[in-house]
Amino acid sequence: MALSIDYRKTIADRIKTDPAFASALLDEAMSLLLNGESVAARLLLRDLTHGLLGFEGLAKATGTPAKSLHRMLSNRGNPNMDTLGRVFAALVQAAFHAPATVHVRAMADALAA
Repeated sequence: MALSIDYRKTIADRIKTDPAFASALLDEAMSLLLNGESVAARLLLRDLTHGLLGFEGLAKATGTPAKSLHRMLSNRGNPNMDTLGRVFAALVQAAFHAPATVHVRAMADALAA
């Protein structure tokens, strides 16, 4: 009989113990979202939620019921932009223990170069 490990637990455990990994996943989720790959972005946000806050913790941080968050971050989810923004902000806060900030000037400068 082959032994197997649930990949979700493996990813969640690594997110909990490796801040650089959590940061890279947050960056990737944002890149996926901006490049029109919303399903992959939502599923990655779901993995980050499992590793950083859990759905009950995310519900408390965003003011959105956990059941709604489960639906929103599924492959058929359809979160609105306000909720998605609160989800990103809460996950950034959990990963870096600091408020989420946006550096629009730095991005604009990078795009102009």
